[in-house]
Amino acid sequence: MPDEHREVLQSLLYFLSDVAADNENQMTARNLAVCLAPSLFHLNLPRKEASSPRMLPRRTALSKPDQRDLSENLAATEGLSHMITESKRLFQVPLDIMTQVRSSNAGAEWHPMPLAVPGSGGGSTVRLCQAGLEATFHELLIEAEEKFRGWVSATGPGNTQLSYKKAGDGPPLRLWKVTVEVEAAPRSVLNRILRERHLWDEDLLVGKVLEHFEGNTDLYYYVQDSMAPHPRRSFTVLRSWWQELSRGVCALVTTSVEPDLGGDEGAVQALVLTAQYLMEPCGSGHCRLTHISRTDLRYRPFLPLLTHLTATYPTPSELTL
Repeated sequence: MPDEHREVLQSLLYFLSDVAADNENQMTARNLAVCLAPSLFHLNLPRKEASSPRMLPRRTALSKPDQRDLSENLAATEGLSHMITESKRLFQVPLDIMTQVRSSNAGAEWHPMPLAVPGSGGGSTVRLCQAGLEATFHELLIEAEEKFRGWVSATGPGNTQLSYKKAGDGPPLRLWKVTVEVEAAPRSVLNRILRERHLWDEDLLVGKVLEHFEGNTDLYYYVQDSMAPHPRRSFTVLRSWWQELSRGVCALVTTSVEPDLGGDEGAVQALVLTAQYLMEPCGSGHCRLTHISRTDLRYRPFLPLLTHLTATYPTPSELTL
């Protein structure tokens, strides 16, 4: 089951479980299942072989369901009733399986670069991180010059170009890239992404710059909310940016660092292996915004987040300053 479908199912089952637990509703898990199973499991729909009226006569509203239909409805009702009753346990992973997964993927784990606590004078560590971000920036420019060869196209929201490719290092997380044309100059888009996240990220709960460094670099902390029962996520990232390059190009590169300095105990610490933004002018006051990301949300792969971000990404009107 795709992760985004699984999350929707989990949210729905938790909600139905809460409804069944409230005696005032007078709706048990069984009653809810009887009402909802046919639509959730797409029952009572014409079968493929009966989709043509020339194959079999249409079933009237008063016709008697056959034994197969009754069996499918009963199985779906019992299954959904069980899922509602056991919703809190249904999505748990046994500890022994988690231990096996951790041991088999120990070499693929990614660790963010350690960074000195703000104000402690850890300049050498910051410069080392900046050097890594600058190397990523130059790789981004090279990829853009080569028209991002080697990326595999995927279906994305309207007016966007979505693609991915496998990375060559340890973690089994793909790089995802989305490109969209924006009605704003590159520098305005860069400012909107850097300073005005609250205007386009609907899930943002907290966003603050923890410390500024030399060379257009800062330490940024933010928290994103999720629909219950899914956890909120915190990010502590180092950001470096470049503006007014050749032809007015701007760029931003970020990566997670340790420790997580936000202090939000209710959030899962997510990791940004890399997040890159390239803003290229394309005439008439527009620019082409390319966003590349490889993120470990510590709960699911990046694709659902990417789909969400492209859906709630700054629209042309929002980015026009």
